[in-house]
Amino acid sequence: MKSTEQSGGCGGNCACSREGSAEAVTIEAAPVAAVPEAATPDANIVPGATEAARSGAPFVETAVDYDAILLAGFGGPEGQDDVIPFLRNVTRGRGIPEERLEEVAVHYRHHGGVSPINDQNRELKAALEAELASRGIDLPVIWGNRNWDPYLRDAVQEAHDRGYRKLIAIATSAYSSFSSCRQYREDFAIALDETGLEGKIEIDKVRQFFDHPGFVTPFIEGVGDALAKIVQDVRDIDLATEVKILFATHSIPSTDAVRSGPAERNFGEGGAYAAQHLAVAEVVMAAVQQELAIDQNVPWELVYQSRSGPPSMPWLEPDINDVIEELPATGTRAVVIVPLGFMSDHMEVLWDLDNEATESATDAGLYSLRVPTPGTHHEFVKGLVDLVLERRDGVPVSERPAMTDLGPWYDVCRPGCCENVRAGFKPALAGIAP
Repeated sequence: MKSTEQSGGCGGNCACSREGSAEAVTIEAAPVAAVPEAATPDANIVPGATEAARSGAPFVETAVDYDAILLAGFGGPEGQDDVIPFLRNVTRGRGIPEERLEEVAVHYRHHGGVSPINDQNRELKAALEAELASRGIDLPVIWGNRNWDPYLRDAVQEAHDRGYRKLIAIATSAYSSFSSCRQYREDFAIALDETGLEGKIEIDKVRQFFDHPGFVTPFIEGVGDALAKIVQDVRDIDLATEVKILFATHSIPSTDAVRSGPAERNFGEGGAYAAQHLAVAEVVMAAVQQELAIDQNVPWELVYQSRSGPPSMPWLEPDINDVIEELPATGTRAVVIVPLGFMSDHMEVLWDLDNEATESATDAGLYSLRVPTPGTHHEFVKGLVDLVLERRDGVPVSERPAMTDLGPWYDVCRPGCCENVRAGFKPALAGIAP
């Protein structure tokens, strides 16, 4: 069992992994496949939503006068005494034995029991506030976590106490799956229930932003910088035959992956989760090759990390360390690790990539570089504010930027998407039941 934080998304599928290059990059709004409306006579089918989103239309093109932004994080321990209670929170209801939690605790204890994710969310909150202020936008940012202080219930209560009634949420996760989208929406519902504020506070959520330019641009810059450094540092390197780009993201159970995104889109075994990662990786590689004027395709692959389930449960593969071990036999001399599934340098990046994957590359005799996560990159922060303004201003879907042909993604999650097969459907906001 690896570390448990998920800040940017997770997963992929070996059946969907492939090497290749992409077609020309675009940041224009892309067409979206039609999604059937929910078959229900009830006009108020999205619980806890603002009036504009309540009917359940996939895209909300009506302006909403939001009071505040709810920044929803994963959470992490802030000291040695917090580690095991935090891990119990994360794994609640899954029957994980204490000895397995202790295995994961070692990663946090190595860093003094302090996860970097909380400070990173504090920095992101401050960056959002600065960007909002620079544009003259009067929207306070209230931060709450799913698994540790400050909890989402505390953030919702704070919002109510300050007189806010319409919240627009940003979940710190870019992709579609249970753990990276629906679980946040379930916790919004739990927060309203625990505070007794159901019917008193409304919560909408910005769309999944995997292909928004603000999220993708930092990765394009990072991969381009990494390839330029490899050319500088590794003598006579051939980018087309001796370099491998590994786009890394969090693995998830295969049964969850296939149910990610709307079933009507027919994404296949890896679901929307794997398809989104592959589409973004293609865009990144096409942009980098164009900017660096590379004539030949640089090989790349989507890989996975941080598996935490029992051996009997299929999770998405291949594992990044297994792939790295095989690279020397293919003539590869250098590897670029791209944390495509993550927003910030939290524990799963610092431990699973900077520690374990980098050690695997060293053992394999490879030159390796790890690309930065978006963090508080200005384009990323600006993009998150733009996503809020999409909903505040009711921007038509035809005018919304998306860098893949899968998006722009939906404002209101479709019925039945991102099911947790083991736990079933629970009440969730910002989407149509179940």
